[in-house]
Amino acid sequence: MTRVLSLGECMIELTHRTADELVLGCAGDTFNTAAYLARLTAPEQLRVDYLTVLGDDHYSERVLAAMRAEGIGTELIPQLPGEQPGLYLVRTDADGERHFTYYRSRSAARNLFGSAATSAEFDGYDLVHLSAITLQILAPEARERLHAALVRYRDRGGRISFDSNYRPAGWSGRQQAAAEITEIAGGDVTGLDNAGCAAASDIVLAALPWEGHADTLAALRSELAGKIVIDCVNPLGFDKKGPYALAVEEGSAAQQAEQLLPDSRVTAAFHHVSAVTLADLAVTHVDLDVLVLGDDREATDVVRGLADTIPGVRGVYGGRLRNAGQVEALTANLIAINRRYKAHAGLRITDV
Repeated sequence: MTRVLSLGECMIELTHRTADELVLGCAGDTFNTAAYLARLTAPEQLRVDYLTVLGDDHYSERVLAAMRAEGIGTELIPQLPGEQPGLYLVRTDADGERHFTYYRSRSAARNLFGSAATSAEFDGYDLVHLSAITLQILAPEARERLHAALVRYRDRGGRISFDSNYRPAGWSGRQQAAAEITEIAGGDVTGLDNAGCAAASDIVLAALPWEGHADTLAALRSELAGKIVIDCVNPLGFDKKGPYALAVEEGSAAQQAEQLLPDSRVTAAFHHVSAVTLADLAVTHVDLDVLVLGDDREATDVVRGLADTIPGVRGVYGGRLRNAGQVEALTANLIAINRRYKAHAGLRITDV
């Protein structure tokens, strides 16, 4: 069995469903990673534990319960009397952009590695995962303790996964953040640009702004040769009347990708999946069908299988790639529906 330890901060999340109604959940970058790992892997194959510091209040217990519900181990988490978890609020504006407000200056997680009582070694784990936000919340002496523990772990052959999730708040400047991240990471870090990631992957999801679609894919033609490319780009415009579909010379974004990547196995899928819903760990079941289009039967079957891994989601074959234009354009209608009804609507195909 593979054992993974993720460490950092899990906060209470309050998400606006309406202007006056909020829904309580639990989230945080390294906790989200742990939760998705636990969801996507059989427990007999992978054990995921989490390391943070919590208090002894009701909401700390709520965080622990959320972790256990995801199948994440909590045995390493100390609970300090009088402490409490951090809090943040999420608001989505009329254009679908999410805005965050944080209340974390007194978060119990800031005590992580603050003393011997809240420090830990990483023996027995195959991988330790942390992020720049993990470093950001720690005092300088706590970072030193963490760094020393990671060095010992790495020297014993351990592997470290690091998410360079840089947020300006909490650092005196980029130079300080870069120095701290470099010290923690040591010399065993692999960072890849688009070309490097494409070359190292078997399946590539093209999720980027329409304005940069052609240039980005054209530059990756050789790296994407022979790979399954899933294009989920929706060419849309916005004006005072709302969203509308843009005319695409090739017929659709996916057909443009097919022309730019003649040696790739281009498919189109995931156009109507709500990013807000996927990012909300309180949502354990997504009521949605994903239309998968393409001319390569094996490739579309692989992509349908990927969609099926999301609880509640089905991958449904939606036709040849030449039909992708209307699927992409339908996103404008869904955005209009979601704005009107303050929802995160998707599609369901009946009788299949």
